[in-house]
Amino acid sequence: MSAPNKQYDPVEVAVLSPEEVTGMRDAALAAIAAAGDLDELKAARLAHAGDRSPLALANAEIGALPPEARAEAGKRVGTARREVTQALATRQEVLAAQRDQWALVEEAVDVTLPWDRAPRGARHPVTTIAERLADVFVGMGYEIAEGPEVEAEWYNFDALNFPPDHPAREMQDTFFVAGPDGAGQSGVVMRTHTSPVQIRAMLTRPLPLYVVSPGKCFRSDALDATHSPIFHQIECLAVDEGLTMADLRGAINAFVEAMFGEGLRTRLRPDFFPFTEPSADVSMECHICRGASTRPGGEPCRVCRSQGWIEIAGCGMVNPKVLVACGIDPDRYSGFAFGLGIERSLMIRHGVTDIRDTLEGDVRFSRAFGMEV
Repeated sequence: MSAPNKQYDPVEVAVLSPEEVTGMRDAALAAIAAAGDLDELKAARLAHAGDRSPLALANAEIGALPPEARAEAGKRVGTARREVTQALATRQEVLAAQRDQWALVEEAVDVTLPWDRAPRGARHPVTTIAERLADVFVGMGYEIAEGPEVEAEWYNFDALNFPPDHPAREMQDTFFVAGPDGAGQSGVVMRTHTSPVQIRAMLTRPLPLYVVSPGKCFRSDALDATHSPIFHQIECLAVDEGLTMADLRGAINAFVEAMFGEGLRTRLRPDFFPFTEPSADVSMECHICRGASTRPGGEPCRVCRSQGWIEIAGCGMVNPKVLVACGIDPDRYSGFAFGLGIERSLMIRHGVTDIRDTLEGDVRFSRAFGMEV
């Protein structure tokens, strides 16, 4: 800024001359008028109406004039700046309107077009039936328990009374992530069943214990119509004082009626599992033919293959060795457990004949089941 000038010298403040101010104004108005969009208008505003614009710098020079000359120069610069400001506002409205009009044309959505050309996905029936199975147990007072899919060998085998030489530990049945380190450290496996979740529940939850554990499992099986290396299980565990096989039978009957229909009979046949004693195989009366296919003159049933019964689960009373491994007194507490495959439940309930259909990810397969199975 120039120093105060008591003797008015037009040369020192030539920037305030009428010609200079008019030129600055005209240049600003031309730049504003030439702006083709809001970004260009912003650049014009910074160049011709900002703090370092020619008119702003000229306004700062007014203080260098003698008092008698300031009023006229101030009026001249102020008028020019107001014209520029007005031109900016007018151009802003025009360009904003053009932008909105362009958006209406270019971004228009025709709501009359068919809405289902890109159909939405669908919930997988395995997920849906797993939630339904869990809801049955939750309705009976059980809690949901979860655990890791990559599991320590101790939880997956040792705590469940699998001896070191049990065939299930061999490579042809189990995916090993890491073997034992030779110093007593357990190996790591992809869990072969959801029973390790029950071990974790007994170790961490207070008694009495009623839990259900749905989840994904892994076994080294060849993929065919009835087998898959990746599948889902759901297992039920109850540990309390005075539990017997009668309680187990009652829980199984309640589950079968809730899932497959009322009035279906169930039967238990002796079986063997390392983690239960005694153990049993659970079968239910065919929910399609209800045994009629086994009677003389009955129509063949493709679901039970005219046998009248469908194997659905394994069960038994928790082996006392498993209770001891989890720090539970087997003389005071007893427990029962049973488990079944979720894909198998889906196949039985809906007549799915090939388990590979559940793995291919074809949305047409999933959408056929809707939102509830």
